[in-house]
Amino acid sequence: MTAVPANLPGLERIRARFLVILAERQQELETLRDAMNRPEHCKAALKQAQFILHKIAGTAGTLGFPEFGAQARTIENQIIRHLDNAAPDLPLIVGNLDQFLDLSDALCQAA
Repeated sequence: MTAVPANLPGLERIRARFLVILAERQQELETLRDAMNRPEHCKAALKQAQFILHKIAGTAGTLGFPEFGAQARTIENQIIRHLDNAAPDLPLIVGNLDQFLDLSDALCQAA
C-alpha cells in the first residue's frame, strides 16, 4: 500500500487516501470480473462486486468525483437487478465493469 503524505490539507489527504484504496479495490474488481465468467463463482463475485461498488459510489461523490461515483452506482444497481431477477444481462454488467475499471485506472494514474 502506498502511504499518503501527512502534510496534505484535510480533504486533499482524504482524496489521496481514497485513490490509494481505489487502486486496491480495482485489483479486487478485476479478480471478481474474471470470476463472473465461471458459473460456480458468478453469484458470489457479483455480490462482492456490488459491495465494493457501493462503497466506491458513496465515497467518490463525497470527495469530488461525482461522475465516477455515478458510474459505480449504475453498475451496482445493474448487479442488484440481475441478482433479484436473474436477468440475462451479465454481459452488460461485465462490459460496464470493464469501462469502470479503465476509468478507475485513469483516475489513479492521474493522481
